[in-house]
Amino acid sequence: MANILWHDRKRHFGLPISFTKYSMSEDRLFVETGFFNLTQNEVRLYRILDLQLKRSFGQRIFGVGSIIVSSSDKSLATFEIKNIKHSANVKEMLSVQVEQQREAKRVVGREYMGGEVDFDADEDEQN
Repeated sequence: MANILWHDRKRHFGLPISFTKYSMSEDRLFVETGFFNLTQNEVRLYRILDLQLKRSFGQRIFGVGSIIVSSSDKSLATFEIKNIKHSANVKEMLSVQVEQQREAKRVVGREYMGGEVDFDADEDEQN
């Protein structure tokens, strides 16, 4: 098994009484759900495109938050790491690990593919 850097469970009212587990190794993020029938999904960190932190009023009262992850993975394209403790710290740690994996794998961002191109910027470089 990989070296686990972080793990937590989905929480209800701040308590870890759920059958959804989250964990992160140096190169993968795991989501395990179920009690009798277990399902474990993983996404390679270099495939993560965007992270968003969401903390509703109720989540803030119970000291939890959710991270919305957008990735290029087929099975886990967009998913939510729901109701975890220290959500802002986990998001930051995840962001750092994603960047490290992208650099290690030499993955380039595709942020501008399919978007509008700023032709003025090209003209400025030529002048």
